[in-house]
Amino acid sequence: MSVKDRIRVKNIQLLSDGKYKLRKTTFDWRRSSGDWQTQHRETFDRGDGVAILPYNLAQRTVLLIRQFRYPTYANGYDDLLVEVPAGSLDNAEPEARVRSETEEEIGYRLGPIQKVFEAFTSPGAVTEKLYLFVAGYQPDMKIGNGGGLAHEGEDIETLELPFTDAFAMIADGRIVDAKTIMLLQYAALNIFGQQSAG
Repeated sequence: MSVKDRIRVKNIQLLSDGKYKLRKTTFDWRRSSGDWQTQHRETFDRGDGVAILPYNLAQRTVLLIRQFRYPTYANGYDDLLVEVPAGSLDNAEPEARVRSETEEEIGYRLGPIQKVFEAFTSPGAVTEKLYLFVAGYQPDMKIGNGGGLAHEGEDIETLELPFTDAFAMIADGRIVDAKTIMLLQYAALNIFGQQSAG
């Protein structure tokens, strides 16, 4: 039995229709016991997104960014957020979008990129699915200063860090962004870990 056979949507109410959409949905869910239960859920739809970890194996470095994020500040995080370059899909193909975000945010035009996985980071309330990538970078791929788009309020600093330093920032709390943690973990297991094992 598929999920669509276990759900009957009864009502969808649009609560907010700004840049993003907030909806309240009432539905019947067929429980594992076979009984039907009416449930209510609010979902926040901000569209899907992309993120990428640029890495340099020879230098054993990664490129990250640091910027202000109001939602994390509002939740008590009193620091700039260290992240991988990322952005909203905005109806583009994921690979094309992640390339443009990389150029806007860090000023690099990357060569081949690899999609490593897709993930829902907060599936209890947020509809967003992230497409996550990695790519090698070289100094000669730098084509601009990056920094993001000022008219969108972006004020982004690029960080080139030794991979071991970036990875240690997860444990000491300087990196608290989920997509960045996932991509650094991926790199530890599949990129930098392989090199040190070989």
